[in-house]
Amino acid sequence: MPFQIIRNDITRVKADAIVNTANPKPCFMRGTDGAIYAAAGKELLLAARRRIGDIAPGQAAYTDAFALQAKYIIHTVGPEWTGGERGERDLLRSCYANSLDLAAKLKCSSIAFPLISSGVYGFPEEEALNIALSEIGEFLLTHEMDVFLVVLNRNALKLSEALLGDIEQYIDDHSASGLLKKEYGGDVLYARRRENRPTPPANDVLYEKSSSACDYGIEEETDGVSICGAFTSPEMPIGARKSLDEVLKDTGETFQQRLLRLIDESGMDDVTVYKKANIDRKVFSRIRCREDYRPKKKTAVAFAIALELDLPTTRDLLSRAEIAFSPSSRFDLIVTYFIDHKIYDIFKLNAALFRYGEQTLGE
Repeated sequence: MPFQIIRNDITRVKADAIVNTANPKPCFMRGTDGAIYAAAGKELLLAARRRIGDIAPGQAAYTDAFALQAKYIIHTVGPEWTGGERGERDLLRSCYANSLDLAAKLKCSSIAFPLISSGVYGFPEEEALNIALSEIGEFLLTHEMDVFLVVLNRNALKLSEALLGDIEQYIDDHSASGLLKKEYGGDVLYARRRENRPTPPANDVLYEKSSSACDYGIEEETDGVSICGAFTSPEMPIGARKSLDEVLKDTGETFQQRLLRLIDESGMDDVTVYKKANIDRKVFSRIRCREDYRPKKKTAVAFAIALELDLPTTRDLLSRAEIAFSPSSRFDLIVTYFIDHKIYDIFKLNAALFRYGEQTLGE
């Protein structure tokens, strides 16, 4: 996928260009700067850096990468945070924009960034992340390049406390156990078996919070969809029922057909959609050429986010690939939180998924 957040030591990442949060003067200090010099070869890199001279905050220059698994090191000087009244945010945006533009001029196919200025320079980590995601996203709308944001651990991605709190509450309210707790109350959940459903031996079932309601065939219906992920509908009158042959003749649109129709209806072109979905151009070409294309779940959901679909339309699109949301999947609950709240920024959603240890969207 064009953009990925990865856990790694940036000096070990394989990419055409590695971004160094450089000192303005031709010297190196601690943090990412010192680690890159040590891994590349201090004397060789320092000599190359001296040939460049001073670099102003927000600007970028490059050297060879020497012992790193890269072709180039792009040196950019991040702003030191002094309260936000001296243009720090604009300078940080320039760090990303100038580094990406330089990588494009060098014909790089991939580039790896640390979270610039979020360490010793004291830039607020939440703002640093938002600026990084915004600038990288803007660049990828018009360029073909693989961009990595490299962090040492998941906690390094500081999402807002309000957003994290809302997601946690949403997960609690919409998970399978949460829905049952809302219905029956208390720490121990009671449920009476429903007609024609498999049940444990007794009519009244006593089970722990961790038990899956779907194990006992118990469903809580919300907006026409059971928490087990199945669509519900009124019983069809016997006379109106179709034969198996009739049903098989009327299978409806495939995932590919429905996706292409939704793209046409959106008013966006293909390129805009697959870039907003964090999907590689070659993957989209395969989808367009194959009517029977079966996407991975993260790919199908990425298109729903790019097209800014509501939840019923998203469920319908996914069902064309035999994919459903589950109330017992944290990945699904985080995705549906963003759709419910009309937050269609795939990079911000991926940051939240990464923060919770879930796979990110795109392909």
